[in-house]
Amino acid sequence: MNRRPTLLAALALTATAALTLSACGSDDDSPGKDKDAIAGADTGDKKSPSPAPSESDPASGGRPKITFPADAKNVFEYEKTGDAAKDAALLDSTLSINSVDEAIFKGNTDTEALGFYNAERALSASITFVNGYLKKNHTWVGETRYFDYEVKLSGANAAYVTYCSDESKSFLKDRKTGKVDNTPTTADSYVLYHTKLAKNADGVWQTTDIASDRGSKTCQP
Repeated sequence: MNRRPTLLAALALTATAALTLSACGSDDDSPGKDKDAIAGADTGDKKSPSPAPSESDPASGGRPKITFPADAKNVFEYEKTGDAAKDAALLDSTLSINSVDEAIFKGNTDTEALGFYNAERALSASITFVNGYLKKNHTWVGETRYFDYEVKLSGANAAYVTYCSDESKSFLKDRKTGKVDNTPTTADSYVLYHTKLAKNADGVWQTTDIASDRGSKTCQP
């Protein structure tokens, strides 16, 4: 299933090689084995289920609260590294994803969270991506799973995060009619992402660049 338009991939795919090469020259410590409980989403850990996204996004320290409708959620699966900077970058990476989806749900690219967790080319691409939904009167429902996370640091203020998404259980929905497009699962239901993050003056790891490869064999089961 392909619940996301290909717009984001088309905008950002040209940056894939540059992001990958940059990440290769950075910190390459391997993650640990402790599952991290992601604020703002269900982690998929059945032993200790997390609150719904609308209940658990960090709203302290000036961070905006992100809310999702009851019929949609993102599930983030990654392993805690034990490195404070890496774990902070991973968390803010998930909140970047949530901020884009919140803008879709609210039908508005002027949300507080979108510009809080995204900057530079990633922000402009995200705005264009959200507008692609809005022009077609689309939103989405179901569950999108994010997994196979890898994080590398480059100095004190830059990080590279790669991960996969599984969209086989999330579907496009017509905002006006409520009709859900229950398309079948295909290779295009799986996407590989390369992202670059920069820590700003407030200590927030903002996503500044993103490249995607829909149908990547790396992410397919």
